[in-house]
Amino acid sequence: MNKIIYLDAAATAQKPDCVIDAEMDFLRNSYANAGRGICARAVAVDDMVARARGRVAEFINANPNQVVFTSGATDGLNRVVNILSWQMGYSTMSNFTVSDIDHHSARLPWQELMYLGKIRKMFMCELDENLDINPNSVPKTDFLVITAMSNVLGRAQDVAAIIATARRKNPNVVTIVDASQYVVHEKIDVKKWDCDFLVFSGHKIGADTGVGILYIRDSETLFPDKFGGGMVLHVGDIDVARKASYGAYIYENEPSASIVLNHAPEKWEAGTLPLTQIAGLGPAIDYLEKNRPNLYLIKHAYDELSQIPRIKILTGRDAAMLSFVVDGMHPLDVGAMIGANNICVRAGNMCASWIHMRLGIPGSIRISVGPWNTIDDINKTIDVIKKIVK
Repeated sequence: MNKIIYLDAAATAQKPDCVIDAEMDFLRNSYANAGRGICARAVAVDDMVARARGRVAEFINANPNQVVFTSGATDGLNRVVNILSWQMGYSTMSNFTVSDIDHHSARLPWQELMYLGKIRKMFMCELDENLDINPNSVPKTDFLVITAMSNVLGRAQDVAAIIATARRKNPNVVTIVDASQYVVHEKIDVKKWDCDFLVFSGHKIGADTGVGILYIRDSETLFPDKFGGGMVLHVGDIDVARKASYGAYIYENEPSASIVLNHAPEKWEAGTLPLTQIAGLGPAIDYLEKNRPNLYLIKHAYDELSQIPRIKILTGRDAAMLSFVVDGMHPLDVGAMIGANNICVRAGNMCASWIHMRLGIPGSIRISVGPWNTIDDINKTIDVIKKIVK
């Protein structure tokens, strides 16, 4: 069997040895639950989780208690909607703002609230001639969802400027950043961006599936959206709850139901964490920071594909990925033919229907690279595409 050429890093990254080794070592030699025991091994797992959390906090310039482990970016984005609706009540959630470069996971949770009548209006940010969000177009809004980098177009957005404009128009605006693609290619600074929430998934940066990050700026003051083991300090004592200065749920009619929440981040992490995946998260970040994808390969692919008749490239030469269509051929057909040559690319609407609708096409074919890719991978792919287009 011929070697597989994997050019679908934007969907999920291949895993470096350091991540695999860290997870295998944890499973073989250190496995126990976190926050549930006092034996030496359980304490060691607590330390591992704390180190991973600290590494993520350093990675995005946050405080460790603002870093919440989730199952992925989609989970994080849905949790933000639940947190805000729980905290603020639907009566104060009048409108939200999105853009056509959003992934389905960034917009659909908000659209569901609108469908249910819980939120009244959806506003749109305008895109400029490069299909970037125009910061000056951000309307006065209650909630602003920002995709920091489109998974189709691969262009980094000016998140700080977009948020600054939104705050000038409404100082109380709540901002949510989907950094799932951005985090692979660019440095994140949540303090510089001044965002309220930020999400990304582990599997796109070389960690395992099943772990993601949710940054919550006001992690101590907001109330959690999930309840269960590990997120409470006291249960069943109404007097303790009455004396608590933080996180008390007092039930006058059922005193034994009264609880006091744990502090952040524990109050956000009810139940058992994805410990094996967390064990690989720190090594994945270390590896990524030293081995960012070589975007020269994308430039080379752009230069080669731009010379092939019938091919229309949707992305710029300096983008983090390359998306294209072939005149007269459906993207899924092109993707299938490329795949038949043991080359993995993405084809279809990529869970980003709105940008494709704006462009008037059903989907596209995407090439995205990781640290494992070489110039030879690109050249072989170009040769295959040339044969398909003929």
